[in-house]
Parts: sequence; C-alpha cells; structure tokens
Amino acid sequence: MDRFVYADNAATTPVSAEVFEAMKPCFETVWGNPSSLHTKGREAKKVLDDARARIANVFSCRPDEVYFTSCGSESDNWAIKGAAHRMKAKGRTHIVTTKIEHHAVLYTCQALEKEGFTVTYVGVDGDGVVNMDELKAAVDDKTALVAVMYANNEIGTVEPIAEITEIAHAAGALMFTDAVQAVGNVPIDLSQLKVDMLSLSGHKLHAPKGIGMLFIRKGVFIDNLIDGGGQERRKRGGTENIPYIVGLAKALEVAKEQLPDLTRVAAMRDRLIEGLTKIPYSKLNGHRTNRLPGNVNVGFECIEGESMLLLLDMEGICASTGSACSSESLEPSHVLLAIGVPHEKAHGSLRLSISHETTDADIDYILEKVPPVVARLRDMSPLWENVQKSNVNQ
Repeated sequence: MDRFVYADNAATTPVSAEVFEAMKPCFETVWGNPSSLHTKGREAKKVLDDARARIANVFSCRPDEVYFTSCGSESDNWAIKGAAHRMKAKGRTHIVTTKIEHHAVLYTCQALEKEGFTVTYVGVDGDGVVNMDELKAAVDDKTALVAVMYANNEIGTVEPIAEITEIAHAAGALMFTDAVQAVGNVPIDLSQLKVDMLSLSGHKLHAPKGIGMLFIRKGVFIDNLIDGGGQERRKRGGTENIPYIVGLAKALEVAKEQLPDLTRVAAMRDRLIEGLTKIPYSKLNGHRTNRLPGNVNVGFECIEGESMLLLLDMEGICASTGSACSSESLEPSHVLLAIGVPHEKAHGSLRLSISHETTDADIDYILEKVPPVVARLRDMSPLWENVQKSNVNQ
C-alpha cells in the first residue's frame, strides 16, 4: 500500500480536531443535565442554549426553530410522520416524494401507506433531476407534504428545492427537504429558502455519529415522534446530548467558513470525472455540473462494484458503490435504476466523495489506481469478452 486516501466522505467523516476540542469540556466539567435546576444543570443549559443560537446563526434562522435529534434518519422520520399525522386532521392524506430519496424517507413513506396515506413517487430524468411537470401534476389539495432531498447521496445531483417549495406552498402543502448531504457542501440560508422543515446529520461534516437536527419553521406544527420529558420545547423527549450538540455547532461553523474552498474541491471533482470517464465503457452518473462539489459517481460496464471496492481498499483507497446504509444489500441501487441505468450495469458503480482534506496528490493516486483495477476485473469477466467481441463485429 503506497498511501491512504479516504474518498468516502458521503458515508461518514472523521471528527475534526476543532470539534473534538470544543466537545471536551462537556465530558470533563459541563456534564450536568440541562433539565436540572442546580448549578451543574444550569451550566449545561447555558451551553445548550449557546449551541442552539450558534447553529441558528449559521442558517439565518431562529434558535427556537432548531431541534436536536439522534441522526438524519430520525429527523426524516419525525418530519414526514409528524407532518402527515398533523395534516390528516385537515383532510390531507397524500404525500409527494421522489424515487431517488434516501431509504429513511422512502421506507417512512411506505410505512405511512400501510396507515392509509397515499404516496406519489415522482420520477427523475437521466441526470437525477426531479421531473417538475410530474411533480406539479402530483401536488393537489389533498397533499399534506412534499418531501424532496436537497442533493442525492449517491449521484450528487442538486435539486431545485426553492422552485419545488413554491409548488408545495401554492397547494397548501408543507415542504420538507433532507439536506444531510447538502449541508456543508452548498450554502443554505433559511431566511431565503422557505422550506418548512430541513434535516441534517452531524457525522457528514466532521461532528460525531449520533447527533442530528431538524429545522421546523416557526408556525409549522407537526406531531411528536418521541414522547417523554419536556426537552426540545416538549417536542422531542430525551435528555439532550450536550457534547455532541456542541460538536455539531462547531462543525457547522467550520463548514460555513470553508464554503469558499468548495471551488477547489469542485475542481478536483472535475479532474476525477474527466480522468475516470476516459476509461472505455464508463459513464458519469448524475448531473455533470449541478452536483455536489465532492461527489463523483461513475459506472463501469462488466464490473462488480464490491470487487472493485475490495481491490481499491488493498491499494489504500476508501470508496463506495452507493449509500453506506444499504451497502450489505445485493440489490442494485434504486437511484441508478431510477435514472435509467440498466439492471445489469447498475452493480458496477463507483462513488468517490472527496472533501476539503483531499489533495491533488490524492486525486493523482486515485486516477493511477482505478484504471488497472477496472482492467483486472474485466479480464476475469466473461461479459467483458462478449462486449469486446460485439465491438469487433460492429
């Protein structure tokens, strides 16, 4: 192994030194329960309130619109189920989402279908962009919620969330966006973006695993998902995870400071795309330009993605074939199938997700190691022989 390159930041990120240092006092001295009235409790409550205010400042929203959860999946579940159950009282029992959502959204919608809600799964084009005509036709006066992810976790395509929000609101529906992949990778100003709810997860931007957030705009009311004590203004029971909340606040502040550096990250992304798509019978998945700055997803014909990952791992390169949450599944990616990738080709995708820590030398190394890995696997594939023969006969 010549070197180590981590290119799976969409799955998770390491806790940064700044975040770790910010969290340490919460383990050493400020360890009280913020619901307690004594000195230690008041110390913790002050730290909690300060973190909430700092996060609100990052997003240009109100502190009382910030709710802490355990992860992005919990936030997604709360937003969708909470909105559906509350809007049902108004006679709205229809949900509109897309075919390329994260499973935390798709499975939540499927659970609501078992309760009697109807769900429309809107299609996307070959680049993964939501079919706006289909979405407009789906939203009506029975629609409770429109749920569309800000940016896709597998192919990186960024969706027109502002326009979709206008469509939802024109029909009297709520708008929720899963922004787990977008936060830290695109600027988000909630004083301008009029979504009703937005979810994020800390471990995607150098905070620890186990902390998430749901933004709920003032005046929007949804049912609770977790009942218990009076935490989170009686909306989400459970003692607040003060160290991780502080870590999330710091991570979000650092991410906002680093937004200008995304131009450099996008340039490395483009170099990867250019180099990898020079490999014969390869194809970029997702929109060429309107994509996350660190996302590269390329499909290679006659390749099994899992074998490619293992060989790259032996070379010190950490990558993935898609969502880490479904990495144990043998089924092809639902996202790739939705954008029209044939079933037999959907297994051969490689997702590389780079970050601010990635260097040009890392890109050089990836571009050096991927082509021989692809060639090695194709040499062992009878399918590749058929492709070559077919090409010769043409």
